[in-house]
Amino acid sequence: MENFFSYVTKPLKKEEVDVWFKANNILFEKLELYSDFSHSLNGIIIETYLGETSSSNETKISLSEEDKENHFDWCWKKNISNFEKEGIKFDMKGDHYDYYKTFYDDIFYNQPEEKVRKSIGNFLQDLFDIEKPFTKSDLDMILSLYKILSNHMKTV
Repeated sequence: MENFFSYVTKPLKKEEVDVWFKANNILFEKLELYSDFSHSLNGIIIETYLGETSSSNETKISLSEEDKENHFDWCWKKNISNFEKEGIKFDMKGDHYDYYKTFYDDIFYNQPEEKVRKSIGNFLQDLFDIEKPFTKSDLDMILSLYKILSNHMKTV
């Protein structure tokens, strides 16, 4: 149990993080691109979601599972299209789609607390902030996203 606690909470030294980035061939420019991709998708999802709101003077709308899936698909396609307009092409489907779909199903669409849904942007900001101290858990998550997105980014 102590090892797990250390894995998710103990910050690594800057030198260890630098070595880890080099050992995993992580380019900061690509990491920044993947951060932009993640933030852009999150922004589109939050700005266009018509489901429940917490404001007492607004009507609460419950979306069906099909509506939620259609919303995510529309946001995903919009994000991919926006990057294509900038000359950056990602595959439309693949395990990158599955990764983000599962993430948003768990943390956004099926999350009853609006506070948690609204914290996704802060989570992404913290995850991709290369100036902050990283834990091993942070680095593993970054590596997963980096590899998944790299595998589905088409070279032009």
